[in-house]
Amino acid sequence: MSAQLPVRHPDLSSPSFMTKRAWTLVLLNVVVPGSAQVLAGSRRLGRWGLASTLVFWSAALVTAALAIFWRTPLFDVATNVAALTVVQVFLVYYAVLWSVLTIDTLRLVRIIRTVPTARGFLAGVMVLLMAGTVGPMAWGAYLTGVQHGLLDSLFTSRLAAADPVDGRYNILLLGGDAGADRTGLRPDSISVASIDAETGATTIIGIPRNLYNAPFSEGSPLWGQYPDGYSCGDDCLVSYLYTYGEEHPELYPEAEAKGSNPGIEAMRDAVSGVTGLTLQYYVLIDMQGFVELIDALGGITVDNTEGRLPINGGVDGAGNPINVDGWIEPGEQVLDGYHALWYARARHGSDDYHRMARQREVQQALLSQFQPATVLAKFQSVASAGAQTVDTDIPQGALSAFVELALQAKEQQITDLEIVPPTYSNVYPDFDVIHADVAAATTSAAAE
Repeated sequence: MSAQLPVRHPDLSSPSFMTKRAWTLVLLNVVVPGSAQVLAGSRRLGRWGLASTLVFWSAALVTAALAIFWRTPLFDVATNVAALTVVQVFLVYYAVLWSVLTIDTLRLVRIIRTVPTARGFLAGVMVLLMAGTVGPMAWGAYLTGVQHGLLDSLFTSRLAAADPVDGRYNILLLGGDAGADRTGLRPDSISVASIDAETGATTIIGIPRNLYNAPFSEGSPLWGQYPDGYSCGDDCLVSYLYTYGEEHPELYPEAEAKGSNPGIEAMRDAVSGVTGLTLQYYVLIDMQGFVELIDALGGITVDNTEGRLPINGGVDGAGNPINVDGWIEPGEQVLDGYHALWYARARHGSDDYHRMARQREVQQALLSQFQPATVLAKFQSVASAGAQTVDTDIPQGALSAFVELALQAKEQQITDLEIVPPTYSNVYPDFDVIHADVAAATTSAAAE
């Protein structure tokens, strides 16, 4: 019976029939790849194509259902190197197979036998359809490879995920600025993101870089040298502990093996002592690389309530900005990376505590203003900027849970607690009061 099918054994003398047959095969190749071969070409190739198409459709339907009803498995795949490798290999395989099927379909339609006016149109449509079908497969495989590279370069696979402490994940956030006028890196921005492990409710606790007398617990390598806190005059600001740790690597001999470094560990011990929180992870953001990350995401919107903020420059004898390169004006502003960086770091005409508030505003803008669609559309540049900008010890095994929590956090108001004057003294801080206020802030955030 099949041998008598006109689509397989067409009347070559009828251009009209051959044209209809050609469009039918083209449509079949797009809708059900492999069916054109089963009907008019190599049945073996066609069956292979149909089986692969069935697998692809099944995977696509399962993915769509999971995206609607249960996203956790998708997050697991997106944050697992082995799973991403499987996805990438299949996408490449299917893109190649669809290309082969499309080219073979072009052979089967026998364009030379169609109506002359349809020949160029058929060929052009086949090219466009190939780009519109195979192209997304290839692009998906490429983005999967980018994600694979980001995971390998940024997140460690050696460490196990840490459990929440008192129902929370506490992440040390450091903004590093290793300028040419500085010895080593000093974190200009120090804060803790305390995240409820069930709801994603987040409190950001800001710590001034000029805080004195940071305490250490008895388990810290620094406790033996500073049992009464980091107190040694003007050179013992909490932000200097990063450099101190780097200069004394023997204090933290296992830091590198744990995906950290001695400077980070010294800061972790100090901030843990200041806040009374156990810090499971850290994230260090290079402030210069921060420019590329903001640009990759298309900028941020902030509300400048302080007045004109200078870009670069210095101050005269009266404390007024001079030799500036520009200004960030008052009011709502859409800032690219360069201007967002200066909005966060501008110091002249302001003070460290207003600066901390602006840094926190930028952090919250990054979390709340960028939608998954925005990140996906610019994924390559975002991933590249992120890999160059961020250091962290968050392991790959913890990423799926954090992605879920981040999406939950976007739906809630981020609360903050700034440990700054006049509420708290930065020179003679009362850490019992600070611990109590941090506990209250994180408890209330979890309860909301």
